[in-house]
Amino acid sequence: MSTEVVSSKRRLDAGARRRPPFRVGRLVISVVLFVVGVLMLAPLVWLISTSLTDPVEAFRLPPSWLPVPFSLQNFRDVVDLIPLGQMALNSLIVTVISVLGSLFTASLAAYAFSRLPFPGRDSIFVVLLTALMVPTQLTIIPIFILMRNLGLIDHLTALWLPALINVFAIFFLRQYFNSIPRDLDEAARIDGAGHLRILFQIMIPLAGPALSALAILGFESSWNNYFGPLIFLTSPEKMTLPIGLVSLSAGQGGGPAVVVFAGITLVVLPMLVVFLAFQRAFVESVASVGIRG
Repeated sequence: MSTEVVSSKRRLDAGARRRPPFRVGRLVISVVLFVVGVLMLAPLVWLISTSLTDPVEAFRLPPSWLPVPFSLQNFRDVVDLIPLGQMALNSLIVTVISVLGSLFTASLAAYAFSRLPFPGRDSIFVVLLTALMVPTQLTIIPIFILMRNLGLIDHLTALWLPALINVFAIFFLRQYFNSIPRDLDEAARIDGAGHLRILFQIMIPLAGPALSALAILGFESSWNNYFGPLIFLTSPEKMTLPIGLVSLSAGQGGGPAVVVFAGITLVVLPMLVVFLAFQRAFVESVASVGIRG
């Protein structure tokens, strides 16, 4: 047998040894995850399909997963029954200010807890974390009194101002900042950079995945917030989309539920778009914090 044949056979044997063996357990896990994913997506698919279906055919049995016959009348009825545009604008204003403001303040606080050695830093951080254990319902009364004293009742400011301090975002960013090598800080200080320059030119660009994950969570929390607008807002022109959905459902009474489904679809779709746009950064941030933090 020639030398070339022997070497080729050895390479084939080595490749076969390096090839990962087929495992039944991995196949079972993949099938289970696929089934769970389908079960989780099924209600959403049915919701969107029903909102695009004629009311007469929406609830026939067995249910149809395709909008047949296709109709946009349900979405037109939503616009006729509630001021959807104004409510969406109010929700967007509150959400954008809450997300951007909380990321800004959390970045400053997280940098201080991660990089600045000041007396009582760890103790203050532990006390700050205890706020995560307090339910929102227990803090709403003092927040309401504070907003009333500031004259902010029935103003959108009462919704985004308390959201500027996000304890979870501070904790999450601090863990991410701790995973960034301190050699970068020292190199920047040699070049004459101060703390703000280090934060905004080094730390924040490197923390892009973490900021994206926090943006998704903050957008979801603020966009779907029902409890806050219910407490602070009284004027119909100041209402947000979650309040609009409740009024839409109550106003329909015995009317077609597909109109309510259309309203829910309009509220859910922006969240889907945001999550799909930032899902890779979300997964990367959680994985990196879990491994390195």
